[in-house]
Amino acid sequence: MDARLDLFGNPYAAKILKHVVAASKVLADSTLPPATQELVKLRASQINGCGFCTDMHTKDAMEAGETTVRLNLVAAWREATVFTDAERAALELAEQGTRIADAAGGVTDEAWANAAKHYDEDQLAALVFAIAIINTFNRVNVMVQQPAGDYRPGQFA
Repeated sequence: MDARLDLFGNPYAAKILKHVVAASKVLADSTLPPATQELVKLRASQINGCGFCTDMHTKDAMEAGETTVRLNLVAAWREATVFTDAERAALELAEQGTRIADAAGGVTDEAWANAAKHYDEDQLAALVFAIAIINTFNRVNVMVQQPAGDYRPGQFA
């Protein structure tokens, strides 16, 4: 299977992609825990049906030391006992931020307040942008039907 559009081979697409990637790299310097970032990216990618990003963030998380148990339970995080309260708050924010169209008010005050109990303002900003950026990547990859399965950790570093 080939993508509908070669995002790296098309100069215009590559130019835009370069800026989105640059924005996402800023998150690596944030104080939001890397594990939380990967869990949020994985959950949003699952919701959006983005195989490429699901593959990428599962492998990146494993490379960073995440356990297969936790990764396998991200889709069922509400019933899982392996996530901290802070991670659960981040996953809830990721779900609501990804499913904005499904709720009249977008992210609930309750979900925001719960996240704010666990993260300072800089971490909340990183969390909001991590959710927004992964949703951008998901939408692009789903639209162009980017094939999944061949990602290697660090491939885009």
